[in-house]
Amino acid sequence: MEVYETEEQQVEALKSWWKENGKAVVLGAVIGLGGLYGWRYYQGEVQTAKEQTSDVYSQVMTTLDSGSENAVADVQAFISANESSQYSVLAALQLAKTQVELSDLDGAIKQLTWAISQTKDQAILPLAQTRLARIYAEQQKFDEALAELDKVTATSWQSKIAELRGDILLLKGDVIAARKAYISAQQLGASPALQMKLDDLAQ
Repeated sequence: MEVYETEEQQVEALKSWWKENGKAVVLGAVIGLGGLYGWRYYQGEVQTAKEQTSDVYSQVMTTLDSGSENAVADVQAFISANESSQYSVLAALQLAKTQVELSDLDGAIKQLTWAISQTKDQAILPLAQTRLARIYAEQQKFDEALAELDKVTATSWQSKIAELRGDILLLKGDVIAARKAYISAQQLGASPALQMKLDDLAQ
């Protein structure tokens, strides 16, 4: 480390250092501050976009609930415009529900299949999968329905899945397999209606 004998030498040394390094220091400070403010601006913009998406989602859901003539098209347009948002997945679930009520089962299958492909949310995924299985069963596509149930891995859903599997197998005409599924559901902790289903099969 250099030792300077006088203040003048210290000043001269400081000037010399600043001449060599000053630009880099200023540039580093500018970049650092710019990055900080840029990141804060970006976060603000992301939050604003989320709030706007939430507002639009609420609007299109209100339109869907009202049964407006253009409601289905409006929700589909929202989904297409916000494909990377979980709001689009929720919108697809609601649209599928409405399409089932309108007897548009193929349209509902399309929405649920898309929603399943877009989400990893374990609160949403099994819900969409079981709804899809029910629609397949309604169309008497029993093998597709059972295959969809096999994809549900959430532990908390296994009792419901076993009972629904029993319902689908019963519709398919496989009474023995249906009884086995109901018994499995009962062992997992079943719904109050399950014992009635087993009693009906015993008659």
